[in-house]
Order: sequence, then structure tokens, then C-alpha cells
Amino acid sequence: MDKNLAALKPALVWKHFAEIVRIPRPSHHEEKIRKYILDFARAQGLECKEDAAHNVYVSKPASKGMENRKGVILQAHLDMVPQKNNDKRFDFTKDPIDAYVDGDWVTADGTTLGADNGIGAAAILAVLEDKSLVHGPLEALFTATEETGMDGAFGLKKGLLKGDILLNLDSEEEGELYVGCAGGLDANITFKYKAEPTPARNYTAAKISVKGLKGGHSGIQIVCQRANANKVLFRFLNAAPCDALLASVDGGGLRNAIPREAEAVVLVKTKEYDEFAKAVKAYEKVIKAEYAGIEDAVSIKVRECDKPAEMLPKEVAANLIKAVAACPDGVQKMSMAMPGLVQTSTNLARVVSDGKTVKLQCLLRSSVGTEKEALGGAIAAVFALAGAKTELTGSYDGWNPNMESPILKAMTASYEALYGRKPAVTAIHAGLECGIIGSKYPKMDMISFGPTICYPHSPDEKVEIASVGKFYDFLVDTLRNIPEK
Repeated sequence: MDKNLAALKPALVWKHFAEIVRIPRPSHHEEKIRKYILDFARAQGLECKEDAAHNVYVSKPASKGMENRKGVILQAHLDMVPQKNNDKRFDFTKDPIDAYVDGDWVTADGTTLGADNGIGAAAILAVLEDKSLVHGPLEALFTATEETGMDGAFGLKKGLLKGDILLNLDSEEEGELYVGCAGGLDANITFKYKAEPTPARNYTAAKISVKGLKGGHSGIQIVCQRANANKVLFRFLNAAPCDALLASVDGGGLRNAIPREAEAVVLVKTKEYDEFAKAVKAYEKVIKAEYAGIEDAVSIKVRECDKPAEMLPKEVAANLIKAVAACPDGVQKMSMAMPGLVQTSTNLARVVSDGKTVKLQCLLRSSVGTEKEALGGAIAAVFALAGAKTELTGSYDGWNPNMESPILKAMTASYEALYGRKPAVTAIHAGLECGIIGSKYPKMDMISFGPTICYPHSPDEKVEIASVGKFYDFLVDTLRNIPEK
């Protein structure tokens, strides 16, 4: 297993990425990566600071003869999504990512790699370090806690950024220029209950587990029609052949990751347990057939377990099960204006009980604000009928394409000159910080681009080595050809 990332080309990009993967930086634990960037900037003699929202800002003067060019802001986010395989022992707040070269790719052993957005950050650091590059006035903006709410972008103050052009380095398909993205909305749902004692006799406790799903980024892979572990689990509970008393549930993980695993502890009458277990086995075959070619590794198993002392009241459990079974999930509408682009979606990301409440979280995305709000209302209505409270929070607008953008025209010409073909110009269903930053700096010209990263937000995440080289060469050429003020 080749772990020498620093030997890859371009050398400066991979040098910094090799350092970044060793720095724990899940959302809300970004202190060490901020320190790394600030220490680096000071060592380079560059002006730098951290703002009240924990964004890191660095500026680099123009190279000789380029002082009259438009100012450029290079932007990436500091945090990464902490996802791991169930059998992997790993603490994202302490342990370095175990990254390695796998053929034409760099990936990680059993965890997310953090190429989203570590490669973007590494490219910015490479530009800041390389004194041989030709460029106008540069600013670097490393935003905080993007993955769990875009906190840094929301907290960015007006007037901090001086540049005319923002290059967001948080896209994941080399050869594509993104000029728009979806807006987002969180639905936070709560069932309150007073736990009841489990039956003293005649019941068998069992744990039902859904595993082996691919998961992925809820903005990018949602179009792949992958299974949602929460929906798979509750579909079975809703159709179980006999009464199952629900003691606990723990499904999904982060709001922007399609759930790969979910489990519930239930109690079934002992005399009906064999029938229940057979139904689980048969249901696994149903899901395998329905998701053939998509989720071939899906596993749905049941096993006896220790009897818990308490359970959800029957009425609360019944309402919860029906509401989750009915909750919208996945792609809701495709774009007519841009074929192949998801317009509106929702991800039922989390269902977890703690003995007093069951909390659920959905992340809604849409490039049409009214559709996003209507979908939030529909989800709230489903859970209101079940007796739960829904709070709709964290709404942010999308980024509307400007096909007459001057930087779009310049970068299209640059890419064609480098690689002999025009880049694809498109929008992305995932949320980018451009929409939020653009609301604070409405005159800023913006583009998002990056190398090829597959399966972000999942332990299968990997970045294509060759695409990193093309992405960085394109970035350098873009900076060389920025127009005059």
C-alpha cells in the first residue's frame, strides 16, 4: 500500500494534501487546520487573519507586472465529512486519515478521504507558496463548517473581500465549470415520549440491521437512486407480519450523507419470532431485487439480543413508523431547463431515539426556492399528523447561473487552449457556498470547478490523481489570464 502522497504531481498540491489528511478536521473541530493555514501563511510572509466566524483569510500581492489585473479570491472550506465503515475503529477528532494510492486514485482505508474539500484547500496553499506563478492580486478564503450548515459563509462579513472574481474550488468533476447550485433547507423533527417498561415475559428482543448500502453525497449521488437505510428499515417495520414493539432506533448519520446503515431494537412475541425472522429474510431478497445493479451489497439481518428495560409507547411507535414510511425522500423533480440535473430533492438523513425523544433530520435541496419551501411544508404536514413537531431551519438560496459571466468566457477559452476542447458548463444540485457569498457580494463574478472526486461523503471517497494535475494546471493558467481591471 503506497502512502507516499507527497511523491505525486503536482508536487506542491500533494505536499499540502498529504499534510491536510493528517490533521483531524470534522465539522466543528477545525482548530488544527486553521492553525496549519495561519502558521503556513505567516511563514510565507503573507497577511492573514481569522474572523469571528472562524474563516481564515490570506492575501498575496500580485506578481510583478500583474498589479492592474482584477483581484481573485480562491475559496475552499476547511472541514470534512466524517463517515466510516461500521467495522472501522476510528476517531475523526483525533486520528489522521489513512490515505493511500490505489492505482490511478487516492483513497482512504475505511473512512472518508476528505478530498472534499481538502484538495481545493491544498491547491490554494500551493498557489500561495509558489513564487514563480504569474497572477494578479490574490485573496484566499478558507470557510468554516461548510458541511453541517455553511456556518462560515453565513458568518462572512461584507467588506472583507476586495477581489472582483471568486473561484470556488469545491466541485468534483474535472472538465466541468459550475455556474449555479441548489439552495437548501433543514427539517428537524422531534417526537417526544415517556418510555414504558418492556413486557416481562413472552417476548423476544431482536435487533434488525440494514447495512452494506453505498450512501454518498445527498446532493451529488441522490440522482443515482441509491437506497436510504432509514427508509428501507421503516418500510419493513410498517409491513411486518406481526406486532413489533419498538424499543430504540439509530439510523443514518450526517444530514448531507445518504444513510448507509440503520438499526432498530424491537420486541416480538416469542411464538411469532420465527415468522418475523423469515419475513426479514424474504424482505432482504425483495430489496436486493428492487435495487439490483445499484445496491448489490445490501444486507438486512435480524438477530436476538438482550431485552431492553424500556420501549416507546405503542401509539408513538406506530405514528413514527407510519410517518417515516410516508416521508418524501430522494429526487422529487428533475430540471426541465438543464437535462440530467436534479431540481428538487430531500434526504431523510437521521432517525435516532434517546429514551425520551426520537429526532429526525431531512436535508432539502432545490434550485427553485418555492419548491423547497413547499417540500418543507409537506414534510412538516406528514409529521404533524403523527404528533411530531417540525422546525424548518438553515434556509439558504441557490446560486443562479450567469451565462454572460466574463470569467466564464475567459475560463472556457483557457480550458480549450490547454486541452483542445471546451469544458462543460453546468449547474450542480449540491449546495455550494457561492450562493451565500454572492448574496453578500452581489457584484462578484463566480465560477466553481475542481478535480474528479468520486463518492464524497462516504468511505468509498476517492480522487483521481491525473485530474488533480489538470485541475491545478487550469487554475494556474486561469490566474495568468485574468483580465485587467
